[in-house]
Amino acid sequence: MAFLSSTRQVFRSSSLLLLFFFVSSSRTWDPIKCSSRNTNCTITNSYGAFSDRSVCRVAEVVYPSTEEELISVVANATASRRKMKVATSTSHSIPKLVCPDGEDGLLISTKYLNRTLKIDGEAMTMTVESGVLLRQLINEATKAKLALVSTPYWWGLTIGGILGTGAHGSTWQGNGSAVHDFVVELRIVSPGGPEDGHVKVRTLSDGDTDFNAAKVSLGVLGVISQVTLKLQPLFKRSIEFKSMNDWDLGDRVANFGRKHEFGDITWYPNQRMAVYRIDDRVPMNTSGDGLYDFTPFRSRSSLEVAIIRTKEELLESTGAIEGKCLSAEASVSKLVDGAYGLTNDGKSFEAYPVVGYHNRFQAYGTCLDSLEDPEMISNVCPWDPRVKGHRFFHQTTFSIGLPMAKIFIQDVQELNDLVPKAMCGVELYNGILIRYVKASTAYLGKEEDAVEFDITYYRSKDPKSPRLYEDILEEIEQLALFKYGALPHWGKNRNLAFEGAIERYRNATEFLKVKDVYDPLGLFSSEWTNKVLGLERGLTVDEQGCALEGLCICSNDSHCNPNKGYYCRSGRVYKDARVCRFTPEDICPAEGGGDSCNMAQYHTEL
Repeated sequence: MAFLSSTRQVFRSSSLLLLFFFVSSSRTWDPIKCSSRNTNCTITNSYGAFSDRSVCRVAEVVYPSTEEELISVVANATASRRKMKVATSTSHSIPKLVCPDGEDGLLISTKYLNRTLKIDGEAMTMTVESGVLLRQLINEATKAKLALVSTPYWWGLTIGGILGTGAHGSTWQGNGSAVHDFVVELRIVSPGGPEDGHVKVRTLSDGDTDFNAAKVSLGVLGVISQVTLKLQPLFKRSIEFKSMNDWDLGDRVANFGRKHEFGDITWYPNQRMAVYRIDDRVPMNTSGDGLYDFTPFRSRSSLEVAIIRTKEELLESTGAIEGKCLSAEASVSKLVDGAYGLTNDGKSFEAYPVVGYHNRFQAYGTCLDSLEDPEMISNVCPWDPRVKGHRFFHQTTFSIGLPMAKIFIQDVQELNDLVPKAMCGVELYNGILIRYVKASTAYLGKEEDAVEFDITYYRSKDPKSPRLYEDILEEIEQLALFKYGALPHWGKNRNLAFEGAIERYRNATEFLKVKDVYDPLGLFSSEWTNKVLGLERGLTVDEQGCALEGLCICSNDSHCNPNKGYYCRSGRVYKDARVCRFTPEDICPAEGGGDSCNMAQYHTEL
């Protein structure tokens, strides 16, 4: 009863704190902001902060609208040996891929390189400029009764950004889930020598020597201007969500991926539940015109977004893990009961299976329309940085080779059993998404058929403030990366996930050879990308609180936050892990510290 009373008090207090949280005064959102027209600019991502929270400053931004203009921009910058980076209209990557060195760099935005250039119905190919959004690509293909088989789930990505980070959907069948493995040709604009007019334009096709380097490039080879994709005739799919106990998830994960073409799994470890998405093609004459408008990607009012964040921050600050668990159970129940946003006719959900055309199922993100909503009374994405109380989070996303996926899942289950309720915070962000990724020919693509785990979780606005059960997700992160040799998603993750990652790519040396040819001066590279590619040191740092943000693995207590009871300790299941654990022995010694210490009481005393 004491807990329920304190939780009610927390929620009552939230209405008062909303006075400080509500909405910022900015209107339409743009990741690039300049103090004087297109000069003296900053750029961020769609969440409002990079993994190290640094401010990315550039001297100028340009917006070419044709390939000819793009060529001129790159030539002029190369002639003056100016650092460059490519920016997309939505800037959806968490790491600092978009930041040039220093403050004198040039941003090249692909915002207006957004045209569909050609659709060849007979060859079933589609050529687009690199700034085309996935939503536009899907719609244009559908008009020609064609389909790109596999895509990421969020449609607010550009085709250039997708290729730059290796973004993907979920399937082991056919070409696999990565968009870059459906590319048959691309054009890339890179620096050149004086004899070339300081710029080179290359057209690369499947089979060309450098093609596998350009398919996933992290933006360090130049600017992709055009992409040609291989499509298929438009088809229908059937989807059903099935909830099961997770006790045999490790045994099921491989067979499920082999059996269902577009299947994925959402795992709720604290609730001991796995929700299997049974998703396959069906004949075109199968009845149904369903729609998948994924609930977490729908728009919400600014007030609702602020209330949710305020409650979460209060639960964190008071150590009310029971409150987080109750909120997570209610949230998951609502999602499951609402079929995660599936409708049988585009309006309402009646029953499974839901049958519909591929283009109405493959990607979603109706909250993206909020970027054009100047009033922001409604239609905002929950992470929209224009809302001062927006959802602010980390993402840890990695793929583990199929032979090891089962054992990894069992290790996480053992950790979850040792520390009940510790995973409730993850379930507030819809659990752990499990997808299937296929081995790729891209030098920086997946090395083998693998299972990808996508974990989203609370991030404090204060970089020195630990999360509840900080150590659990740190241990899972290190378990995956260092025990099982997981590959990090290039467009997500905290800095430590990229430490040494390039060594796990068999063709990394070949990629770097292509990089040296395409950009010998390193104009499209930065200190950050050089560190990720193993060319420089310093991806992680040694400073107070660095482990809390994934900027280091703790090696002493100062890397955590002893003042709040978090000390550097060994992992529980993965003993080689070093994590920031709540162990306030000097705050509640009578209770023995550690897990026996009342976390809520401790936070209240603070």
